[in-house]
Amino acid sequence: MAPASENEKRHAPSLVERSRMVLLRAGARLRGLIADSQYSSGRVRALVECSVIPYTSNQRRGEEVLRVDRRFRASGPVGEVAEYRKRPAVEALFAFLRTQFGLGVNRVRGLLSVSVYSLLSVLCCVLNREAAENMGRPEKALSPTFFNT
Repeated sequence: MAPASENEKRHAPSLVERSRMVLLRAGARLRGLIADSQYSSGRVRALVECSVIPYTSNQRRGEEVLRVDRRFRASGPVGEVAEYRKRPAVEALFAFLRTQFGLGVNRVRGLLSVSVYSLLSVLCCVLNREAAENMGRPEKALSPTFFNT
């Protein structure tokens, strides 16, 4: 958590390092980073070997690099465009959590309580998805009420 007045790029290095540590404990490694143009800087790109971050319009003019226009259409190298198209899935999950699990309006106070509530909501989504896959009903993965009966 950080104040809204601070640029998100400043916190990217610590987030990436924390992610690396968590993945390392799980026996995995951080292979890539997909971010929006807010994180467009050489310092952030150097954090991970494979980073897919679009350049802003005032960076690298005339070069064939990944860019995103005002309508969120990606253009540039084909491989990077294909990787960047995975990013909306994260935004869709956040929207789903806001609408279905009440993350849009927190009823808890304090950083620790909000963090725990957020993590429990994500865990509910993961378990819901797992249960739907195990039952052979993947279409029910987005239904938080299907398994309440």
